[in-house]
Amino acid sequence: HSVSRTSPNLAFVPACLPPDPVEVEELQRFVSNSKRLFVMTGAGISTESGIPDYRSEGVGLYARTDRRPIQHADFVRSASARQRYWARNFVGWPQFSSHQPNTAHLVLRDWEKLGKLHWLVTQNVDALHSKAGSQRMTELHGCTHRVLCLACGDQVLRSELQEHFEALNPTWKAEAFGVAPDGDVFLTDEQVRNFQVPACRKCGGILKPDVTFFGDTVSREKVDFVHQRLAESDSMLVAGSSMQVYSGYRFALAAREKKLPIAILNIGPTRLDHFASLKLNSRCGELLPLIV
Repeated sequence: HSVSRTSPNLAFVPACLPPDPVEVEELQRFVSNSKRLFVMTGAGISTESGIPDYRSEGVGLYARTDRRPIQHADFVRSASARQRYWARNFVGWPQFSSHQPNTAHLVLRDWEKLGKLHWLVTQNVDALHSKAGSQRMTELHGCTHRVLCLACGDQVLRSELQEHFEALNPTWKAEAFGVAPDGDVFLTDEQVRNFQVPACRKCGGILKPDVTFFGDTVSREKVDFVHQRLAESDSMLVAGSSMQVYSGYRFALAAREKKLPIAILNIGPTRLDHFASLKLNSRCGELLPLIV
């Protein structure tokens, strides 16, 4: 493996035992038997890069706070909801965009290069698989590094938008209280009040991250495309996801229907445990590098 051994950030990773040698052997056998592996990743693969998830016991956002992510309908409907979202995102962006892939991301990239991994679908919006160099990949819920106009569809880079924010808010400052899974931070209503949000430069429309917010749906084209990649595959590995969100879970149901073997690598229970061929309770960055 050309995997760099960066030391993981475990602040947001639930406690778990080191990999059991028997389990390592079982996963090795599973991967060795696969010729065209379909991999689906979730927030649990990025927690070792220092990005918190929503659902992990004790350390996820839902366990630590009473905060909830923005709903699609609120963002579209309410200018003050957008102002609050973008103010929080503006403060969190420098830190969030600086997160780097961990060993697990790099291993999956190497599997792709070796022709073992047929297709990767990530539910994450953090761009870490792209940064690692994965190419045969679908970002199921989009990516925070891109921003689009809801009116004309124009796309800009999130880093570019950061400069617009800075130009519009030269004296605005806010101290953040903790970071959330999607790169925003917690701010008070008072802090947010005077924050200026730019409109689309081309048409004056509403700018939104190119991500599927809660309450929104993944496009039919993208879902069909992923189903096609799954149809070409001979086994499925789920890494770092409890699969609680239906947009990802539907592909596991399709894999089960096709009678594909399914392996799960996730700390804590998942929605697939009762029909998976293999379930492993380990850190992705600790177990995946052991597989050759």
